[in-house]
Amino acid sequence: MLKSVSFDLWETLLTDTPELSRRQERLRLDRIERVLVERGFAQTAERIEQAYRTLWHRCLELYWSRDEDIACRVQIEHFLEALDLDPATFDEPSLAALEEVYANAAIDVLPSVVPGANEVLAELRDRGFRIGLISNTGRTPGYALREVLDRLGLASSIDAMVFSNEHGVCKPQPSIFETLRGALDVNYDEMMFVGDNLYVDVHGAQRLGMTAVHFDPPTRGTAIAPPFDHGLDIIPHATIRDLRELTSLV
Repeated sequence: MLKSVSFDLWETLLTDTPELSRRQERLRLDRIERVLVERGFAQTAERIEQAYRTLWHRCLELYWSRDEDIACRVQIEHFLEALDLDPATFDEPSLAALEEVYANAAIDVLPSVVPGANEVLAELRDRGFRIGLISNTGRTPGYALREVLDRLGLASSIDAMVFSNEHGVCKPQPSIFETLRGALDVNYDEMMFVGDNLYVDVHGAQRLGMTAVHFDPPTRGTAIAPPFDHGLDIIPHATIRDLRELTSLV
Protein backbone atom coordinates (compact mmCIF):
# COMPACT_ATOMS: atom_id res chain seq x y z
CA MET A 1 0.00 0.00 0.00
CA LEU A 2 1.32 3.43 -0.93
CA LYS A 3 2.26 5.44 2.16
CA SER A 4 4.57 8.14 0.83
CA VAL A 5 4.88 10.46 -2.17
CA SER A 6 8.23 12.14 -2.71
CA PHE A 7 9.45 14.71 -5.19
CA ASP A 8 12.42 16.04 -7.06
CA LEU A 9 12.80 19.80 -6.49
CA TRP A 10 14.02 21.68 -9.60
CA GLU A 11 11.60 21.68 -12.52
CA THR A 12 9.21 19.54 -10.48
CA LEU A 13 8.20 21.75 -7.55
CA LEU A 14 10.26 24.86 -8.35
CA THR A 15 11.40 26.37 -11.63
CA ASP A 16 13.79 29.13 -12.63
CA THR A 17 12.82 31.07 -15.73
CA PRO A 18 15.66 32.47 -17.85
CA GLU A 19 14.92 35.92 -16.43
CA LEU A 20 15.07 34.70 -12.82
CA SER A 21 18.29 32.83 -13.53
CA ARG A 22 19.88 35.96 -14.99
CA ARG A 23 18.83 38.03 -11.98
CA GLN A 24 20.19 35.45 -9.53
CA GLU A 25 23.49 35.26 -11.41
CA ARG A 26 23.86 39.04 -11.59
CA LEU A 27 23.18 39.29 -7.87
CA ARG A 28 25.81 36.63 -7.09
CA LEU A 29 28.44 38.24 -9.27
CA ASP A 30 27.86 41.79 -8.01
CA ARG A 31 27.91 40.74 -4.37
CA ILE A 32 31.00 38.57 -4.81
CA GLU A 33 32.82 41.50 -6.41
CA ARG A 34 31.84 43.72 -3.47
CA VAL A 35 33.10 41.21 -0.88
CA LEU A 36 36.42 40.81 -2.69
CA VAL A 37 36.92 44.59 -2.93
CA GLU A 38 36.09 45.09 0.75
CA ARG A 39 38.73 42.53 1.72
CA GLY A 40 41.46 43.87 -0.53
CA PHE A 41 41.20 41.26 -3.30
CA ALA A 42 39.74 43.46 -6.04
CA GLN A 43 39.07 41.73 -9.36
CA THR A 44 37.53 42.92 -12.59
CA ALA A 45 33.92 41.99 -13.25
CA GLU A 46 35.06 40.05 -16.32
CA ARG A 47 37.51 37.89 -14.33
CA ILE A 48 34.88 37.18 -11.68
CA GLU A 49 32.36 36.09 -14.29
CA GLN A 50 34.93 33.91 -16.02
CA ALA A 51 35.86 32.24 -12.72
CA TYR A 52 32.17 31.74 -11.95
CA ARG A 53 31.70 29.81 -15.20
CA THR A 54 34.97 27.91 -14.77
CA LEU A 55 33.73 26.83 -11.33
CA TRP A 56 30.61 25.23 -12.82
CA HIS A 57 32.58 23.19 -15.34
CA ARG A 58 35.12 22.17 -12.70
CA CYS A 59 32.39 20.91 -10.36
CA LEU A 60 30.75 19.09 -13.24
CA GLU A 61 34.02 17.42 -14.16
CA LEU A 62 35.20 16.55 -10.65
CA TYR A 63 31.93 15.78 -8.87
CA TRP A 64 28.53 16.05 -10.53
CA SER A 65 29.36 13.89 -13.56
CA ARG A 66 30.27 11.15 -11.05
CA ASP A 67 27.06 11.63 -9.02
CA GLU A 68 29.11 13.15 -6.19
CA ASP A 69 28.53 16.48 -4.47
CA ILE A 70 30.39 18.85 -2.19
CA ALA A 71 29.75 21.43 0.49
CA CYS A 72 29.14 24.98 -0.69
CA ARG A 73 32.39 26.09 0.96
CA VAL A 74 34.36 23.80 -1.38
CA GLN A 75 32.72 25.52 -4.35
CA ILE A 76 33.93 28.85 -2.95
CA GLU A 77 37.46 27.48 -2.66
CA HIS A 78 37.38 26.30 -6.28
CA PHE A 79 36.05 29.71 -7.32
CA LEU A 80 38.98 31.47 -5.64
CA GLU A 81 41.40 29.06 -7.29
CA ALA A 82 39.87 29.96 -10.66
CA LEU A 83 40.79 33.58 -9.82
CA ASP A 84 44.36 32.46 -9.06
CA LEU A 85 43.77 33.27 -5.40
CA ASP A 86 44.82 30.96 -2.59
CA PRO A 87 41.84 30.16 -0.32
CA ALA A 88 44.31 29.73 2.57
CA THR A 89 45.02 33.48 2.45
CA PHE A 90 41.36 34.24 3.26
CA ASP A 91 40.28 34.36 6.89
CA GLU A 92 37.11 32.59 8.02
CA PRO A 93 34.88 35.73 8.02
CA SER A 94 35.88 36.43 4.39
CA LEU A 95 35.18 32.88 3.26
CA ALA A 96 31.87 32.93 5.13
CA ALA A 97 30.91 36.23 3.48
CA LEU A 98 31.65 34.83 0.01
CA GLU A 99 29.67 31.69 0.74
CA GLU A 100 26.72 33.70 2.00
CA VAL A 101 26.38 35.89 -1.09
CA TYR A 102 26.95 32.88 -3.36
CA ALA A 103 24.44 30.62 -1.63
CA ASN A 104 21.67 33.09 -0.88
CA ALA A 105 20.95 34.53 -4.33
CA ALA A 106 17.95 32.22 -4.73
CA ILE A 107 16.57 33.47 -1.41
CA ASP A 108 16.69 37.09 -2.51
CA VAL A 109 15.50 36.33 -6.05
CA LEU A 110 13.05 33.53 -5.40
CA PRO A 111 12.36 30.87 -8.03
CA SER A 112 8.80 30.27 -9.21
CA VAL A 113 6.56 27.57 -7.81
CA VAL A 114 5.45 25.05 -10.45
CA PRO A 115 1.69 25.48 -11.00
CA GLY A 116 -0.26 23.31 -8.60
CA ALA A 117 2.68 22.37 -6.36
CA ASN A 118 1.34 23.98 -3.18
CA GLU A 119 -2.11 22.45 -3.59
CA VAL A 120 -0.82 18.99 -4.50
CA LEU A 121 1.56 18.77 -1.53
CA ALA A 122 -1.08 20.00 0.91
CA GLU A 123 -3.77 17.64 -0.41
CA LEU A 124 -1.52 14.57 -0.37
CA ARG A 125 -0.40 15.32 3.18
CA ASP A 126 -4.00 15.86 4.28
CA ARG A 127 -4.80 12.43 2.83
CA GLY A 128 -2.22 10.91 5.16
CA PHE A 129 0.76 10.45 2.84
CA ARG A 130 4.26 11.11 4.11
CA ILE A 131 5.83 13.72 1.82
CA GLY A 132 9.52 13.67 0.93
CA LEU A 133 11.94 15.62 -1.25
CA ILE A 134 15.37 14.98 -2.77
CA SER A 135 17.31 17.71 -4.54
CA ASN A 136 20.55 17.67 -6.49
CA THR A 137 21.52 21.13 -5.37
CA GLY A 138 23.96 22.72 -7.85
CA ARG A 139 24.89 26.27 -6.80
CA THR A 140 22.24 26.63 -4.06
CA PRO A 141 22.96 24.49 -0.97
CA GLY A 142 20.42 22.75 1.20
CA TYR A 143 20.32 25.34 3.97
CA ALA A 144 19.39 28.05 1.44
CA LEU A 145 16.84 25.82 -0.29
CA ARG A 146 15.09 25.15 3.03
CA GLU A 147 14.67 28.91 3.41
CA VAL A 148 13.44 29.20 -0.19
CA LEU A 149 10.85 26.46 0.37
CA ASP A 150 9.73 28.08 3.59
CA ARG A 151 9.28 31.50 1.98
CA LEU A 152 7.31 29.97 -0.89
CA GLY A 153 4.97 28.13 1.48
CA LEU A 154 6.05 24.59 0.54
CA ALA A 155 8.19 23.58 3.51
CA SER A 156 5.30 23.01 5.92
CA SER A 157 3.90 20.24 3.69
CA ILE A 158 7.18 18.29 3.44
CA ASP A 159 8.08 15.74 6.13
CA ALA A 160 11.67 14.99 5.07
CA MET A 161 14.20 16.71 2.79
CA VAL A 162 17.53 15.38 1.52
CA PHE A 163 20.01 17.62 -0.32
CA SER A 164 22.93 16.28 -2.33
CA ASN A 165 25.50 18.80 -1.07
CA GLU A 166 24.81 17.65 2.49
CA HIS A 167 24.55 13.96 1.69
CA GLY A 168 27.65 13.82 -0.52
CA VAL A 169 26.15 12.05 -3.54
CA CYS A 170 23.48 12.93 -6.09
CA LYS A 171 20.50 11.12 -7.54
CA PRO A 172 20.33 8.47 -8.95
CA GLN A 173 22.73 6.97 -6.37
CA PRO A 174 20.84 4.55 -4.09
CA SER A 175 22.16 5.98 -0.82
CA ILE A 176 20.41 9.34 -1.25
CA PHE A 177 17.08 7.56 -1.78
CA GLU A 178 17.84 5.32 1.19
CA THR A 179 18.39 8.35 3.41
CA LEU A 180 14.97 9.69 2.42
CA ARG A 181 13.32 6.30 2.89
CA GLY A 182 14.73 6.04 6.40
CA ALA A 183 13.63 9.57 7.28
CA LEU A 184 10.08 8.81 6.10
CA ASP A 185 10.07 5.42 7.89
CA VAL A 186 8.52 3.53 4.97
CA ASN A 187 9.54 0.67 2.67
CA TYR A 188 10.51 1.24 -0.95
CA ASP A 189 7.41 -0.55 -2.23
CA GLU A 190 5.32 1.92 -0.20
CA MET A 191 6.94 4.94 -1.92
CA MET A 192 6.18 6.92 -5.06
CA PHE A 193 8.78 9.30 -6.50
CA VAL A 194 7.91 12.12 -8.91
CA GLY A 195 10.50 13.93 -11.02
CA ASP A 196 11.21 15.55 -14.38
CA ASN A 197 14.38 13.60 -15.23
CA LEU A 198 13.95 10.07 -16.58
CA TYR A 199 17.42 8.94 -15.53
CA VAL A 200 18.09 10.48 -12.12
CA ASP A 201 14.49 10.50 -10.90
CA VAL A 202 12.59 7.67 -12.60
CA HIS A 203 15.43 5.19 -13.07
CA GLY A 204 16.91 6.04 -9.67
CA ALA A 205 13.60 5.30 -7.95
CA GLN A 206 12.56 2.27 -10.00
CA ARG A 207 15.74 0.30 -9.46
CA LEU A 208 15.03 0.38 -5.72
CA GLY A 209 11.46 -0.84 -6.12
CA MET A 210 9.66 2.50 -5.89
CA THR A 211 6.77 3.58 -8.08
CA ALA A 212 8.15 6.30 -10.36
CA VAL A 213 6.18 9.05 -12.09
CA HIS A 214 7.70 11.19 -14.83
CA PHE A 215 6.65 14.84 -14.71
CA ASP A 216 6.93 16.20 -18.26
CA PRO A 217 5.45 19.72 -18.30
CA PRO A 218 4.81 21.66 -21.52
CA THR A 219 7.44 24.25 -20.59
CA ARG A 220 10.51 23.96 -18.37
CA GLY A 221 12.91 26.45 -16.86
CA THR A 222 16.70 26.56 -16.72
CA ALA A 223 17.34 24.17 -13.80
CA ILE A 224 17.72 21.08 -15.98
CA ALA A 225 20.42 18.46 -15.51
CA PRO A 226 22.99 18.16 -18.32
CA PRO A 227 22.17 15.37 -20.81
CA PHE A 228 23.70 12.00 -20.02
CA ASP A 229 24.06 9.07 -22.41
CA HIS A 230 22.88 6.30 -20.07
CA GLY A 231 21.86 3.85 -22.79
CA LEU A 232 18.80 2.76 -20.84
CA ASP A 233 15.22 2.29 -22.00
CA ILE A 234 13.46 3.93 -19.07
CA ILE A 235 9.69 3.50 -18.88
CA PRO A 236 7.99 5.29 -15.96
CA HIS A 237 4.97 3.80 -14.23
CA ALA A 238 3.08 6.91 -15.33
CA THR A 239 3.69 10.27 -17.01
CA ILE A 240 1.92 13.50 -16.10
CA ARG A 241 1.98 16.85 -17.87
CA ASP A 242 0.44 18.89 -15.06
CA LEU A 243 1.41 18.33 -11.43
CA ARG A 244 -2.25 18.49 -10.42
CA GLU A 245 -2.84 15.20 -12.27
CA LEU A 246 -0.93 13.50 -9.49
CA THR A 247 -3.74 13.64 -6.91
CA SER A 248 -6.08 11.50 -9.01
CA LEU A 249 -3.20 9.25 -10.13
CA VAL A 250 -2.29 8.48 -6.51
